[in-house]
Amino acid sequence: MPLRLQRLDSARNDRLMEIIPLGDSALIVRVRERFDDAPEQTLDKVLCALRHLQSAAIPGVIELAPAYTSVAVFFDPIAVAKATATPGDGFDRFVERIRAAVAAGADRRRHRRAASPRVRLVKIPVCYDPEFGLDIDDVARHANMSPTEVVRLHSEAEYRVACIGFVPGFPFLAGLPKKLATPRRDVPRKEIPPGSVGIGGAQTGIYPLRSPGGWNLIGRTPLRLFDPGKNPPTLLRAGDRVRFRVITREEFESFKR
Repeated sequence: MPLRLQRLDSARNDRLMEIIPLGDSALIVRVRERFDDAPEQTLDKVLCALRHLQSAAIPGVIELAPAYTSVAVFFDPIAVAKATATPGDGFDRFVERIRAAVAAGADRRRHRRAASPRVRLVKIPVCYDPEFGLDIDDVARHANMSPTEVVRLHSEAEYRVACIGFVPGFPFLAGLPKKLATPRRDVPRKEIPPGSVGIGGAQTGIYPLRSPGGWNLIGRTPLRLFDPGKNPPTLLRAGDRVRFRVITREEFESFKR
């Protein structure tokens, strides 16, 4: 499958839309080249593309998954082929419909402020007790500050959910204060308890399920971030804003009752 490009704004390279294959039943629609140079604007562009792809209701699309600079489009090849009256032209038509949906959203944003759903602010209680913050001393040493200062900086910042992944419900949170950026552990842990809050590089996140992981653990939340019995099953979604609220060990236990 050939690489497909379309420039949405000739004045800026970061407005280049790129559609590339991801196996034989998925495509990556990249709407911006980088995330870290302008995370808020990049995330807004990704979410705008996601909304317009959802609204387009393109036949054959099974699932849409937003990431840092792109949206993954998972599709049923047979349904895509059946959706066109011209034999052999189904896939090309499918790609053009994707391109048109994203480009239409970008055009509307240039001419007027697009109506966006209200961004949720989700407050997450976190206990930074040493029992849960197994690596908080390492983070403090790396940042040349005290563990108390680590807690203060981490809990005072406001974050944005860039995407959900790794395991179901795991939020990758942008907005970590630069002083707290800490390389991942050289040796990942084989098992991390659910609710563990960690720092990995320039990001922070929360492990929703018991799983392996290499991020530096600094606390734990009693909230359940993934519940397959609920709709939706994840507590957080891409685009949400997140703030952490410091709680004591006693408060943590009261949440768990």
